[in-house]
Amino acid sequence: MDEVSITGEMIRLGQFLKLAGAVDTGAEVKDLLGDGLVTVNGEVDIRRGRQLHRGDVVGLDGKSVRIV
Repeated sequence: MDEVSITGEMIRLGQFLKLAGAVDTGAEVKDLLGDGLVTVNGEVDIRRGRQLHRGDVVGLDGKSVRIV
């Protein structure tokens, strides 16, 4: 499992997907979330503004990334 570090206490899901290199633009984030392709801690999440914290695991395309 890959890990991505954040500097603050939390990061929003849309921002995290860009930080992790999964997408380049906000429009791509919207499409992925709208299609139900992103999971947070094993559950599909469609909220771009979902707050993520250290220890959360984001999944996309069979890959998982832990926030550290």
